[in-house]
Amino acid sequence: MIKEIIVVEGKDDVSAVKRAVKSELIITGGLALRPETINRIKSAVARRGAIIFTDPDFAGEKIRKIIASKVKGCKHAFLPKEEATLNGNIGIENASTKSILLALSKARSSMTVERREFTQKDMTANKIVGSEDASVRRAEIGKSLGIGYGNAKQFLSRLNNYGVTRDEFIEAVKSIVE
Repeated sequence: MIKEIIVVEGKDDVSAVKRAVKSELIITGGLALRPETINRIKSAVARRGAIIFTDPDFAGEKIRKIIASKVKGCKHAFLPKEEATLNGNIGIENASTKSILLALSKARSSMTVERREFTQKDMTANKIVGSEDASVRRAEIGKSLGIGYGNAKQFLSRLNNYGVTRDEFIEAVKSIVE
């Protein structure tokens, strides 16, 4: 059982998550986030905590950003796109139980204090930007760290804002080299 309440986009996501773990869930209903839904998420954070677990697509990221801007203190879980895709459809509902459990186990809180542990220099030195396979490397490192895929700017922000340590980062980079 997961203590936190998990926030997902739709009913199919609820079914997939419930197959993987016993937990209370909140459905956003997509991009049209109603004030009642935001209030339920705020209440969840105050009572037990909340994990935002949206689809790894444009709409899912937009929903995540809207919630994060209105509700402080949520954790974030990310599912790699390839583990959430079935017949061209991207969504949590397509993921295996194992993938869902792993993503939820790597949920991270946003930092409340701005942090600059990682810089553009780290990104360049580790070929996360400026190399032919930079996007593949970001995807693999993001998967290892549980922070998801992002473009270079998003990825750097996630490294700093989700509390990734220097040691975790080094291990993740090593894991894709091997």
